[in-house]
Amino acid sequence: MPCQKSGKNRDRHQFKNLAGFSGLFHGVYTRHGGVSQPPFDSLNVSWNVGDEEERVRCNLLKIQAEMGVDVVVGSPQVHGDEVHIIDEAAVSSCAGHHPLLITPPGDALVTRLKGVGLLIKVADCQSILLLDPVSEAIANVHSGWRGSVAEIVKKTVSIMAERLDADPSSMLAAIGPSLGPCCAEFVNHERELPKSFLDFQVRPNHFDFWAITRRQLMDAGLKEENIEIAGRCTVCEKENFFSYRGLGETGRLASVIGWKPVH
Repeated sequence: MPCQKSGKNRDRHQFKNLAGFSGLFHGVYTRHGGVSQPPFDSLNVSWNVGDEEERVRCNLLKIQAEMGVDVVVGSPQVHGDEVHIIDEAAVSSCAGHHPLLITPPGDALVTRLKGVGLLIKVADCQSILLLDPVSEAIANVHSGWRGSVAEIVKKTVSIMAERLDADPSSMLAAIGPSLGPCCAEFVNHERELPKSFLDFQVRPNHFDFWAITRRQLMDAGLKEENIEIAGRCTVCEKENFFSYRGLGETGRLASVIGWKPVH
């Protein structure tokens, strides 16, 4: 199918603490504004859920055009703790699945390159956007409950500091729409979650993973006032967001961050 040109999609969640940085595009898209058919309606960005490949490609092209970047990089997400540095060598070695460049499997992407967008796919899991305004290092992290257990967000901050000279004390973080404490029920939490997570149990079998991520970010050196939480539960808002828990067969949202190219 030919991809139709369309105007800018304003229907994405943006964060106050990341707004205002010249050349930075960011946000977590809603499920609206794409071309996919039910149950993937309509801005699905995953090829692995049963959607038509050409419709997914059209949705991704739309997002790339809105970001205004040269390339968009994504990963096969595996609920692990692998962090990929996206430098010029990594861009050159990525596999192509137009319009995405695909890294090896991993759940966090980090870069300082201009003109490169980082894309994470979610449908209840958290996307965590990171920015160090001094070094201009940015990251996009995928963290479900397994990522929280593996503390992938702490590992990402550490790698940004070690490899890209980022300063955690000046870093900004934004936690996207995702599974909220209202709906984060884990009946097998004694087997799946560490005992330290009991401090974040809000009622029997329900946990506040937004607060868990905030605590892990603070443990990594971020200031609490530099962490913004969207506070939107994807299960409760499944009319606006894809939700695996709420819907089962469904699409995946795009969480994006990237520096526009310098011309």
